[in-house]
Amino acid sequence: MIKSNRCFLLCTLFIFFIVVSCTKYQQLLRSDDHELKYKKALEYYEDEQYDRTIRLLSDIMPVYRGTDKAEELNYYNAMAHYKQGDYIMASHYFETFVSSYPRSEHAEKFSFLSAYCKYLESPRYSLDQSVTREAIQELQNFINRYPNSDKVSEANDLIDELRFKLEKKRFEKARLYYAINDFRAAVRTFDNLIKDFPGTAFEEEALFYILKSYHDFARMSIAERQPERYEKAVEAYDRLISNFPETKFINEADKMLENAKKHIKDKDLDDIIVSEPN
Repeated sequence: MIKSNRCFLLCTLFIFFIVVSCTKYQQLLRSDDHELKYKKALEYYEDEQYDRTIRLLSDIMPVYRGTDKAEELNYYNAMAHYKQGDYIMASHYFETFVSSYPRSEHAEKFSFLSAYCKYLESPRYSLDQSVTREAIQELQNFINRYPNSDKVSEANDLIDELRFKLEKKRFEKARLYYAINDFRAAVRTFDNLIKDFPGTAFEEEALFYILKSYHDFARMSIAERQPERYEKAVEAYDRLISNFPETKFINEADKMLENAKKHIKDKDLDDIIVSEPN
């Protein structure tokens, strides 16, 4: 019974403090005391009440625009959005801060964070990758602007991670073309993957799929077109082996090569027979 009453009292006190706190906050919002709002905004930030910080700063930032407090207010506004997990707005405010205060001691940090927020917003590879490309560009801009920063290594790692996402999206798109038997589109997309992303981790598999695409395209073609298309498969085989002599796809690749050469040889024999005089 005593324990139950104690719990009830604690809950009542907690609710009371919440109500009082909310009431004081609402009164503060209606107040014209800008200095008090400025002070409380920073206190809320330290207490990790970022939504209240943002609300108060949005009220007073126009008032202090052009003053010696403006940079500090913009700093906390950007950081509050970042701490709150609103990365889209945080990136915007970081970028705005760097543009407004390029010589600030926080400019380098915010330049990186602006790009990092884009990285955090980058979706999984199967979705639209516009934000991913923006993140790569901003990270590269940061590296170019601050080549001696201790964040350059991390920025390069993030770029590699984002580039892999773009490569995987392109690779899976090409594989889809192959799966639906659109072999021309598959070859074109695999080729562009290799060209647009030099050294891609998907190069070996892409070259193998180019071979498969040419081989299957020839196999499914009318007899008259098969030999010339099998010749493309032979060229694709040579390309794969030239770049990856010990490719893990060697067994299947050799079988396709053997089949392609057989059809080319059969066509050559047919031509010889047809051309012989009666």
